[in-house]
Amino acid sequence: MRLGGGLLVVLAAGAAGAGWWLLAGLVLAAVAAGVSARVPEPGDALVERVAVAVARPAEVTGYAIAFGAYVFPGHREAAAAAFVVVVTGVGFAGLKIPAIVVRAVCGLLLVAGLVLVGVCVAVPPVATAGGGPQPPDFAGVLFVAVLALPFLRPAGRGKAGLRVLLLGAVALLAGFAALYQLGAVRLGLSLTSLRDLLSAADADALQPMLTVVAVVATVLPALAAGAEVRERTGPPGLAGVAVAAVAAYFLPVLPVLVVAGLAVVFELLLGVRARRYSGARE
Repeated sequence: MRLGGGLLVVLAAGAAGAGWWLLAGLVLAAVAAGVSARVPEPGDALVERVAVAVARPAEVTGYAIAFGAYVFPGHREAAAAAFVVVVTGVGFAGLKIPAIVVRAVCGLLLVAGLVLVGVCVAVPPVATAGGGPQPPDFAGVLFVAVLALPFLRPAGRGKAGLRVLLLGAVALLAGFAALYQLGAVRLGLSLTSLRDLLSAADADALQPMLTVVAVVATVLPALAAGAEVRERTGPPGLAGVAVAAVAAYFLPVLPVLVVAGLAVVFELLLGVRARRYSGARE
């Protein structure tokens, strides 16, 4: 579920920072996400609870900004803040998403993504300035990998490698289609570049579908994140939710994505440390 909401904003931010090397960054993020499946989940130590209390609300802030921009563009800031308070609050209160709903949503988002890719590839793109690949940008690749990692990491351990492979392939296809149709410069210009993508592909009739996808792709992972904050941190996690609401109102999406990515990297480092410590004790 995370990937759908993440792609709404990550593709534009990644293209702005890395151009066509966005694709290499997505590959690196998928590799890191696959490795993360072998790393233990954060434990109950204070530093681990703090990492969760930062990482999950930061992800929710990214979803909230995407929701506001795509669904209520005239009132983006207020809609984003309200999204955090309402959706994450409901998740924090203990609402559980049935597994059948999760599967149905994942299927819906996969179909929507494939439709988008098919439309963009089928229509010849308009020539764009600076749209071709540039010399290797290793910093840009790393930048994109950090932005995309929170949305590619597996939600569970069962068949995690296969799921990461599928998510990585979907992200690559979406990234290539967006770059092919818009070019790196135009893709990176706007937070809502996917709307420009449909317009460029003469598919404005699909704009309502994109709005529905934006709602579904942001609400459900935010609910799950709220529930995870409650389970891992307890009532103190509400402080992270409050900060997320303020950040969603005042901050642009890029620093939010950077914080979310770095927080997940920190989580992984804590997991590696815990694994080494437990191995040494054995």
